[in-house]
Amino acid sequence: MEKKKYTIKTACPQCGCAMLTVLSPEEIKEKYGDVPNVEMECGECSLKYSSEMKTACPEWDKECKLGS
Repeated sequence: MEKKKYTIKTACPQCGCAMLTVLSPEEIKEKYGDVPNVEMECGECSLKYSSEMKTACPEWDKECKLGS
């Protein structure tokens, strides 16, 4: 049986570069934890920035009730 995957989408506030990552629930927990904000790093300009999980991956946020 195939596990559900979640898409995390963000854009760098400095250069506008988009990041798209598809992860399983286990991978999300390992990489980001159950937090309302995720820390990202742009692959183009190397800016480190924070993104709200409810914006980056609303489906994951809703399922984990992070925005509650």
